[in-house]
Amino acid sequence: MVTEIRIYFEGASELREGFRIFFGGVRNLKLIAGGGRNQAIADFRKSFKNHPTALNLLLIDSEGPDTGTLFESTCRPQQIPESAKYQVFWMVECMESWFLADIEALGKYYRKDLRKALRGNPNVEEIPKREVFAKLKAATDGRYHKTRDAPHLLMAILPERVKQAAPNCRRLFDRLSPAVS
Repeated sequence: MVTEIRIYFEGASELREGFRIFFGGVRNLKLIAGGGRNQAIADFRKSFKNHPTALNLLLIDSEGPDTGTLFESTCRPQQIPESAKYQVFWMVECMESWFLADIEALGKYYRKDLRKALRGNPNVEEIPKREVFAKLKAATDGRYHKTRDAPHLLMAILPERVKQAAPNCRRLFDRLSPAVS
């Protein structure tokens, strides 16, 4: 029986509250900031021993396109067992891609109409990481700052919009859906 849901995520602890709001409604949710990718993966790997009754999930940036081999190229070398494959979730190519799925929320946060500056591919997982950051920088006149802004943007973006634009995000919500109150 699952006693809690533990999401080990790549990123600073400042993101915890943003993710909590973004994943709103999930019961018994514990968010564990891993800092860097390797630490998040290591913490996730240890979770099977340390928290055997929890649903342990890993959420990390893919750092590249989803070609169907992300688990093999990223998790296998880190000794994540094949049995955990469906407990690993990707922000393709990076967390900031999710922000591009809800341009209205970005505009409200930055108090400016960003629709023209950020229009483009509606499937945000197809936008290269380099381009995501370039778009954010240009649209916000260089004001986007990951540590300062990302937690607030996670609280502001609508999960439904992100799920429509990011199939890997939808997959994570589908996994969480039995745990939503």
